[in-house]
Amino acid sequence: MERVIRIGTRESQLAVWQATLVQSLLKENGYEAELVYIKSEGDIDLVTPLYEMGVQGVFTRSLDIALLTDKIDIAVHSMKDVPTQLPKGIIQSAVLKRASYRDILVVNGELSDVSEYLLTTHYSLLTIGTSSIRRKAQWLHRYPNHIIENLRGNVNTRLRKVEESNWHGAIFAAAGLERINLRPENSIDLDWMLPAPAQGAIMVVSRDGDTFSFDACQHFNDNNTAICTKIERDFLRVLLGGCSTPISALAEVKDNAIYFRGNVVAIDGSAKAEVEKTFSFEDAGNGGVLAAKSLLEEGGQAIIDTIQKS
Repeated sequence: MERVIRIGTRESQLAVWQATLVQSLLKENGYEAELVYIKSEGDIDLVTPLYEMGVQGVFTRSLDIALLTDKIDIAVHSMKDVPTQLPKGIIQSAVLKRASYRDILVVNGELSDVSEYLLTTHYSLLTIGTSSIRRKAQWLHRYPNHIIENLRGNVNTRLRKVEESNWHGAIFAAAGLERINLRPENSIDLDWMLPAPAQGAIMVVSRDGDTFSFDACQHFNDNNTAICTKIERDFLRVLLGGCSTPISALAEVKDNAIYFRGNVVAIDGSAKAEVEKTFSFEDAGNGGVLAAKSLLEEGGQAIIDTIQKS
């Protein structure tokens, strides 16, 4: 009997969508697969801000345990949620082609109610929801007078909370809403906001030594996305970033080269250090490390020191 690959997934609508996509890709390549549902700490505690939970991998740890204890064969993650250092015994098996990397503002009400206030940075006073310290820092850097409220939960829960609130809107990842057809019409692309490293990408991991599952996933690994997200995650790793550090990074393939942008912003938005680099594919392997060292020398170290002390 052909082996059935057990796919571990969180229970949220978005997580199940991602796991079902991987299941269909496996089937296209001749592999049978089934979904196994696992609860994560990030899904259970919807009150504490992510940056106060004190751990990386809050959405991945339960799946890691299930993988290492042979309850599942592969796990599917939103790649931005995965710590830069995978647990011993777990390996990256595939990175799917990236969807939108952008952040968007979902407006509570009509777009006209807030659009004029977003054109000025000093005199408007809006209330915006997000649990992301990165989004908070970048927003306050651009709009220092705005109020940021904590917003936790899966995308469905967060959309409902925004609708029931008196806030002016909340920040979401475009890919998460677009994948499950939940992006509202009253939303705005935040072209100026750099995303989290690997935002919009899906990672599949397996147990080290399980060549059957690894080889099965390699059929749908997207090389360009894998290269770009490695640069972004190396950048994050060198800067010692996690959920509690407002670090952003984006690598894109343009004209047969890789164009990289990254930044770190003070939590209150008062300071920002940024870096831009262009790498050839031959030099991409060390690109994230070089970009991070450059950022540290150009003011990033002082901002990170301040964040760590606080």
